Amino acid sequence: MIHLLEPSADALKGWLADRGLPDYRAGQIRRWLVAGRADSFDAMTDLPKDLRTQLAADFQIWTTRILQHKHCDDGTEKLLLGLADAEQIECVLLRDGPRRTICISTQVGCAMGCVFCASGLGGVIRNLTAGEIVEQMLRLDRLLPEDERLSHIVVMGMGEPLANADRLLAALELASSPAGLGISARRITISTVGLPRVMDHLSEQRRRYNLAVSLHAPSDELRNRLVPVNEKVGLADILSAADRYFESSGRRLTFEYVLLADINDRPEHAHRLATLLGSRVALLNVIPYNPVAGLPYKTPSSHAVVRFVEILRRAGANVQVRERKGDQIDAACGQLRRAHRETVASDR
Repeated sequence: MIHLLEPSADALKGWLADRGLPDYRAGQIRRWLVAGRADSFDAMTDLPKDLRTQLAADFQIWTTRILQHKHCDDGTEKLLLGLADAEQIECVLLRDGPRRTICISTQVGCAMGCVFCASGLGGVIRNLTAGEIVEQMLRLDRLLPEDERLSHIVVMGMGEPLANADRLLAALELASSPAGLGISARRITISTVGLPRVMDHLSEQRRRYNLAVSLHAPSDELRNRLVPVNEKVGLADILSAADRYFESSGRRLTFEYVLLADINDRPEHAHRLATLLGSRVALLNVIPYNPVAGLPYKTPSSHAVVRFVEILRRAGANVQVRERKGDQIDAACGQLRRAHRETVASDR
């Protein structure tokens, strides 16, 4: 069966043409899936019944199963999705005032090796298809009541987004299209540990999405320990590529820094980070670590967080502390998948 949520409508249009049916039916079907939140072909009531029957025989809307659906008191909801090949991914809906933000994954696992992250434990298994990325968006959209719609997308789930850039960008084209989810590019943020070659490719294509570069350390020496892929790249090349993206897109840069107690949260780290960022027009998100069971890293004290932020602000940096959400439901990337796999293994 063909996955109907693949962003390209070419397969569907070809299928319609083979049956002597007009192209506009493809637009109708897409509107039902995205704006109409249809979960079956029978729900597409302005399509002829025989067409709905044929569609059900040759296409499938969903390729995932919801293995777990968790709720948190702060309004956060998290889905663990089972894929057609029995692999698993996670995606999250976050509520913050009027904002309805989703956090989506791009890979099963991750190859970047960040030592404090549950996503990369076990490495990367495969890239997601564009349809699987879109499917996360629509699964999360359907958690909202009829009078609410998604407002923001952050690509900060499992995997390194720029390691699967082509499929991600195809999915985001649908998300930002007026015929899709209609989410403005300025409300879509792609997070990366920093792959300069791909960042430059985005610059050359004049992409307008926000880019968030995960630093986590103010020096290559420390970053090599925390983000092993850095040994092949280095902070200087990453920051230069980020600057080029800012120049081409006009979008404000965001840098992310996960604070790990007694590892990268000391005053000397804050001073070096301020020097590293220099006079860049950028936002620095400081993120107190969300602990992962089985890993030795801890959340810094509130005093350490305040001290770190104050040093940066005195140096002129634009800093915000990201509020932690979803602690009750293992909302950090990869935690729910890891816990589920361990439970299944123990039951065998």
